[in-house]
This record gives sequence, C-alpha cells and structure tokens, in this order.
Amino acid sequence: MKVLIITYYWPPAGGPGVQRWLKFVKYFSEFGVTPIVYIPENPTYPLVDDSFTVEIPDDITIIRKPIFEPYRFAQIFSRKDTKTISKGIIAGKKKQSFVQKLLLYIRGNFFIPDARKFWVKPSVKYLKKYISEHNIDTIITTGPPHSVHLIGKQLKEQTEVKWLADFRDPWTTIGYHDKLKLTKRSLQRHKVLEKEVLTCSDQIVVTSFTTQEEFQDITDTPISVITNGYDIEKVPETILDEKFTVSHIGSLLSGRNPKNLWKAIRDLTIENKDFAAFFQLQLVGAVSDDVLLSIHEAGLSDFLELKGYVSHQKAVEMQRSSQVLLLVEIDSEQTKCIIPGKLFEYMISKRPILAIGPKDADISKLIAETNSGNFFEYHEYAAIKTQLLHYFKHYQEKNLVSQVTNIEKYSRRELTKQLAIIIEEFE
Repeated sequence: MKVLIITYYWPPAGGPGVQRWLKFVKYFSEFGVTPIVYIPENPTYPLVDDSFTVEIPDDITIIRKPIFEPYRFAQIFSRKDTKTISKGIIAGKKKQSFVQKLLLYIRGNFFIPDARKFWVKPSVKYLKKYISEHNIDTIITTGPPHSVHLIGKQLKEQTEVKWLADFRDPWTTIGYHDKLKLTKRSLQRHKVLEKEVLTCSDQIVVTSFTTQEEFQDITDTPISVITNGYDIEKVPETILDEKFTVSHIGSLLSGRNPKNLWKAIRDLTIENKDFAAFFQLQLVGAVSDDVLLSIHEAGLSDFLELKGYVSHQKAVEMQRSSQVLLLVEIDSEQTKCIIPGKLFEYMISKRPILAIGPKDADISKLIAETNSGNFFEYHEYAAIKTQLLHYFKHYQEKNLVSQVTNIEKYSRRELTKQLAIIIEEFE
C-alpha cells in the first residue's frame, strides 16, 4: 500500500509536532504500508532538533518542494516577537506590545488558515502530477498547520485518491485561536474551511476523544481516535536526582500558569524545612514571561532551574531522572481535548505524574486508566499541596515510584498498526 503523507513538520524540526508522523513512518513497513513523505524544502521551524534525523528510515522516498513563509518578512518588525509567536507563545492582552498586536492581527486575518497557506497552490500542482505518474491511491495530510489539509482537499477534488485527514490539534477551537484578533468575517472563514475539510475527506483521525465528539457534530465522515504514544528510547542509564526534582518538559505557554501549584510549593517550603532543603523546580523548554513572573512572585526563584530547549534524547533522560513529572494544560473548555505527546513519554519513564488542567480533561481519564499519576483542576490548592507532600514523603523513604499499567496499547508500533488497518480499508 503506497501512501503519500503531506506534512509541514519533519526532521530537523524539533518539538512534539514532528514525532507523530516520524514514528508512523518508522513502523509502517511492518504493516505493509510504503510511505512517501512530502515536506517543505526551506521551512521556518521555531524549534530544531537534529537528533530526530537518525530515526528517518533509509529506504523511504522524501519529496521536498519550496515554501514561501511570511514569517521571514515579519522579522523586519521584530525578530524576537516573530519567533515567539511562531512558537505559539502569546502574551496576555495587557502585556502585548504594539508589534505583537499587529503581528497577531495580520496572522489571524490575512493568512487564513495560517501563514503556510502559500504552500497550497504549488503543492497541489506538483502532487497532482506525481499522484498520477506513481499510481498513488491514498494521501494523508496532518495539521496543524491546517493549510496542509487544503492541499488534501484540492487533491481529493482533482484526482481519484482516498484522503485521510489527521488532526493533531483541533482547528477553530484550539486554545490560541481566540487570541488571533479575528474579525467576524475571518472567524467565519475558518469555520467554513474547517467544515469543508471535515466533509470532503474520506476518513478523519484525531488524537483525543473530545475532538472526536466535536467533529462528529460537524460531519458524518468516519472519525477514529489514534492518540500520540511512546516509543522505546535508547538512552544511557539514568540515576534519579538526589534532590526532590519536579520537572516540566516542554513549553509552558501563556495560560499554562497554575498559580495554586506555585502557592502550594511556596507554602510547603515555608512550613517544611526538609522540603525547602531538597525541593527543585526544573523547567525544560520555552517558558512564557507570565509563568516566570508568577513563579518569582511566589518566592520560588531560588528553587528554579531553567534549562531551555534541549534535544529529545536529553529530554527523555531528564524525564527518567526527575522525581516527579509536571503536566500542565490551559484551564479552558477548549483545551480539555488536548492530550500532549509528552504524557505518554512521561508514562514510560515510570515517574509519578502531577497533572493540572481543566475539568473533564481527556488527560485525566488516561492518567487514571494507566495509574500513572494524579490529576487536579486549577482551583484544587489543598489537594495539590497534599499530593506534593505525599510524593515528598515517599521520596524521603526512597520508594517514590509509578505503578503504571495498561500502557502497551499506546506504544508507537501498536498505534501504527491501528492506522495501517484504517488505510487498508481504503484499498
């Protein structure tokens, strides 16, 4: 089964967005699928991680074609603001500079659905011919950026291919969408394009149960949930930190600011001398100024270790050496559907997870199902504080572990098998 995969994110891109399809491609051959990957030749990746390149199978075909991206021109206004926004780090309204407000308005209203829209027309022209010449029966698009789905839509309309649209995140209900300063007309345009993609595709794959329910209200197209997952990583043997390290791996964007967690930690450092002596808060990845300010205002500056972005392999090592792993999702109705890929990497690290997010979040169900940690809503100060103290006491007794169960079905190989079954039904 030959399958053409159209994706913007591909090594050397860093971050979680690249891993989903890199891993599918890695295991496809085991299930009779031959992938052909179409990617941009000159992308503007906000994060780069060369360590992913070694996982690309040697025997697959990769097609690269140029892309025009306005982010390069936006840097004329401000290189810093442009790079920050391209990473998804959007400051609160009161702290946005004039340049940030301008860039967000332009991004939201002039580049619909996103700033990679200029890749659509040349890609359709090239791939239409490629599909015909190479007898491609199935194409797959994965977004965000959701402009990639417009390539799939036009190829579906102009050829006889079957089309699977993979949504790693929602479209119009994604957490940052309401920060793009959209006019009513622009918002309506997004919704129209979203419905056209959902209706035109032959199969939809999403990463969460909430997104599945949301899309089922829009379209009758079959929708399957294939979450992100974990892979068996070959990393050097790690030793647990001597300190009581609570680590967050990945970006802490504006809105992911659990002030009751910072308050609980502050109070524990005041009330418990041992906790103050051994506690360390380690943040690995980009952290918004809002979050840093809250941590400093809580009096936790002396306990904070900022590591910045590290390679994926280094991040895995840090996960396994930390005492507790912190997972934070934005506290809103729109984000309860988000199941970040790092949740599954956290699980396989076998370190307890302290998760904080919105009510009825999908991550709470997965954490409970796998017995991999504890989930709290933002307002649960007392419960968060009690759980931290519980973890700390087990740390002192040298028996702080995670009794993870039922995670085999979330392995990348097993998830690829599920996807291959869907693709086979197209044939």
